[in-house]
Amino acid sequence: MSGDEPDKEEAALQARLAKLNEALRAHDERQAAQAPSGAAAKGNSFGRAMSAGLNVFSEFVAAVIVGALIGWQADAWLGTKPWLLVVFLGLGTAAGFWNIYRIAARKASSYEEDKTPPAGEA
Repeated sequence: MSGDEPDKEEAALQARLAKLNEALRAHDERQAAQAPSGAAAKGNSFGRAMSAGLNVFSEFVAAVIVGALIGWQADAWLGTKPWLLVVFLGLGTAAGFWNIYRIAARKASSYEEDKTPPAGEA
């Protein structure tokens, strides 16, 4: 008899889990039916745009700061103040713009790949 009790408990637990799973599935279906489909896509595209914008901003600022720090330190070591700071600040700015160009080109190529129809469709 004692060996039969764990089996009953296991069966009861499995039944409760199946009931909970069905309730969660029904809740998800109700939420999906209530939410307009355009709102989810709009929120997702806004998040992607914000992510891309922050990525571009951080790449540019990091390149300018690194260029300025290298120029400042080189000026301190070589005693050429402020010429190397100016030169490396310019190089850092150029590197920042190059990073922005690379990111934009990558995004544009992935956008074009998403918009091209599959082979056989015209």
